[in-house]
Amino acid sequence: MKYDSFFQEAIGRLHTEKRYRVFADLERIVGIFPRAIWRNGGMAREVTVWCSNDYLGMGQHADVINALCHAATTVGAGAGGTRNISGTHHYLVELEKELADLHNKEAGLVFTSGFVSNEASISTIVRLLPNCLILSDAFNHASMIDGIRRSGAKKKIFRHNDLVHLENLLKTAGHERAKLIVFESVYSMDGDIAPAAAIADLAKKYNAMTYIDEVHAVGMYGPHGGGITDRDNLTQRIDIIEGTLAKAYGTFGGYITASKSIIDAVRSYAPGFIFTTALPPSIAAAAITAIRHLKTSQKERMMQQRQVQKTKDVLTQAALPVMPSETHIVPILVGDPDLCKKVTDYLLEKHNIYIQPINYPTVPRGTERLRITPTPFHDNGLIETLKNALLKAWSALNIPFADKQHYLPLENNDIITLTVSQAGG
Repeated sequence: MKYDSFFQEAIGRLHTEKRYRVFADLERIVGIFPRAIWRNGGMAREVTVWCSNDYLGMGQHADVINALCHAATTVGAGAGGTRNISGTHHYLVELEKELADLHNKEAGLVFTSGFVSNEASISTIVRLLPNCLILSDAFNHASMIDGIRRSGAKKKIFRHNDLVHLENLLKTAGHERAKLIVFESVYSMDGDIAPAAAIADLAKKYNAMTYIDEVHAVGMYGPHGGGITDRDNLTQRIDIIEGTLAKAYGTFGGYITASKSIIDAVRSYAPGFIFTTALPPSIAAAAITAIRHLKTSQKERMMQQRQVQKTKDVLTQAALPVMPSETHIVPILVGDPDLCKKVTDYLLEKHNIYIQPINYPTVPRGTERLRITPTPFHDNGLIETLKNALLKAWSALNIPFADKQHYLPLENNDIITLTVSQAGG
């Protein structure tokens, strides 16, 4: 049997469906964020990154870098093993205290990624609840879906942000049955926000627990950067708050915060925690510094929100199909996987702008898009440059504008002779 042929066929299907993913070779540059060096085919070129999840640029903040370097030079590069074997290094102890305080919870638990924190926590919590029914928002992240699958529990999917549907499912389940409502605060592809307060009301009414994923909101919203639950004063009304250190905090890792009993149970039973090497001290130290900074500093959030609104206004006024968004996510509808890849290739090759295409299965077929995430460092000049580049891309590729009539004449250097797209759609 030629085993390799099965893998070649699987990759071939992705090419045929125009959704084969190409990862750009990027090297970020401290001090001139959001610039990066793009390396391709032996050449190197400076580009502007418009799709990073380092939403506030904290990954290159001087205090964060200094904390990381200090920890590495004083206690070493790695954690030495799992916490079950090597113990918990002091930076992790301090980090978990900081996270519990951020979310007004009794305790916190840090994992090696946000995916692992969702998968391990949801599956473990549900397995420990007898005959638990999971009620999951239809737009939940893949990590949450994986945790639900691994739990082996019964599940019901409620329509996205649909409170009537959720209440009907809760009512049908019955008051006495264990129930866990699993949802996100900010949905990362559409940029909309869950009705968290109303979900908390339903949970209380029907005797359910709540689990919220705040990964795209922590650091970004609320007086202390605790996310939507912080902004809306809901921390005590949601049972488990999950988040990440890898987006607004600019470092790496995931976590949950909850009561001491829930945290201790997950710590004691979750294989994804028990058998995984702990986060390195340097990363934990950097995360502590970023969290403490954003607990008190409003500057980064205010600047970012200003530039997000500016970007939305400028692109909308240019008749580009900006999708509705309540948050810092700025989605631009393309609606075709092949065109979505081609437009990102065009922007990179012709205008030195990097935006990764978002295709199925990340978003439903027919809603393929660009996902733009302005930071405090995307100034008005960069926004204008982005607008002009997008207008040329839309015209060159005959992508419909929002008003169906907009067209921009092309210059000679805008004729499409792309090479990156040859790698696949």
